[in-house]
Amino acid sequence: MSKPTFPIGRTISYAIGQFGWSLLINIIGTWLVYFYLPPKDAGLPILITDVAILGILNTIGIIASLGRLWDAVTDPLVANYSDQLDTRWGRRVPLLAAGAFPAALFCFLIFFPPDSIVSSKNLVWLVVMMVAFYFFLTTYVTPYFALIPELGHTANERLNISTYISVTYFLGIAIAAQAPVIWNSLMADESLGLTKVEAVQYTLGGLSFLAMICMYFPVFAVDEKKYCQSEPSTVPFKEAMVLTFKNKSFLFFALSDLAYFLSTMVLQTGLIYYITVLLGKEESLVGLLMIVLGVFSFLLYPGVNIMARKYGKKKLVLGGFFIFFCVFCFCSVMGMDWLPIPKVAQGYIVVLVAAIPMAILGILPNAILADIAELDALKTGSQREGLFYAGRTLMQKMGQTLGILIFSSLLLLGRDTSNPTGIRATGPAAAFFCLVAIYLFSKYKEKETLEEIDRIKGA
Repeated sequence: MSKPTFPIGRTISYAIGQFGWSLLINIIGTWLVYFYLPPKDAGLPILITDVAILGILNTIGIIASLGRLWDAVTDPLVANYSDQLDTRWGRRVPLLAAGAFPAALFCFLIFFPPDSIVSSKNLVWLVVMMVAFYFFLTTYVTPYFALIPELGHTANERLNISTYISVTYFLGIAIAAQAPVIWNSLMADESLGLTKVEAVQYTLGGLSFLAMICMYFPVFAVDEKKYCQSEPSTVPFKEAMVLTFKNKSFLFFALSDLAYFLSTMVLQTGLIYYITVLLGKEESLVGLLMIVLGVFSFLLYPGVNIMARKYGKKKLVLGGFFIFFCVFCFCSVMGMDWLPIPKVAQGYIVVLVAAIPMAILGILPNAILADIAELDALKTGSQREGLFYAGRTLMQKMGQTLGILIFSSLLLLGRDTSNPTGIRATGPAAAFFCLVAIYLFSKYKEKETLEEIDRIKGA
């Protein structure tokens, strides 16, 4: 029996959930390294040692990487549990309800270390809080993505859902980037008497609370029994994992995602350093640039949606990767005296050009993966949407893990105005992995995938 189309109002509520978890993950991605290992003139104390380990690895990078790797390990376990879950509320919604509050709580606690100076207590605290945060984030995010192919019954419906959640994902990035505006306002209010550390903590705590509220919207909006085309999987975990990664279309897609998210994590983590060190501007400019990035991306969304239907998703994604490659190359020379471009204008150039691939790669990959998952279900008779999205997020998080590790390690070469060598080196590093993403994604056969879906359904 066919299910009704998911209504637009409920789609928006579903997308608000992505704003919530996007806000959490971008709080960590944008401000974790900056909070614990700030530039010298940031007005914040260093809270964790920056001594090189094995000559090339940075402590904060290792901790952030361990958190991401733990997250990656738990992804397939949560996905398989979600695929096999059978309750009166469905397979996915119960896990969304269970993961939202603790994910927000531990994000908040990450920025409240026990000591205000470098100490082993801060090190232990950060490790424990990161492990807890990523576990509960996985509990929410993996089943959240698995709902896309279940709520979208056609390729166009899945593309539309992906467009909506892409909007809210970038809203999460933009709002997380406004943190300096908020904490500077708190510091400016003399009646509060807050130090910068306290202002930062209260700001990120308030944003975490906002994220938690938004993450509960899908819990009440998604009626799985009414709208989702799904059956609990009975395939054992090991066999399900093998079947998932034996899918060549998925494998090339996931590996390209790893390379792409590695490169974008370098850009996201590095933006605050590019602005404050390479361009010598205030922290608040980061928030303004992210607003410009978000607004321009949103303006491009309708065009991306239309062009994807006309020319196919694959061509646009490859184009997006190439534009990102050019952006990363430019980041390595930002602020150099020989550039005949005002420094503030350089920041705007980066975000305006980056908005193009952000719009493309924010919408299309989720829709592409939904196509891959649908074809696999039609061919195997096993609905493992959770594992497909877990496999993707596993690769994403491995890429983000390596991105943070590479970025923080390169900072050992120099991270301030007197020696910005490490910051500049992050540009070529990110550009290289963007080329890797182009090569891997070029192997995906989009036309054949969609034609086979139509053929099997027609038969």
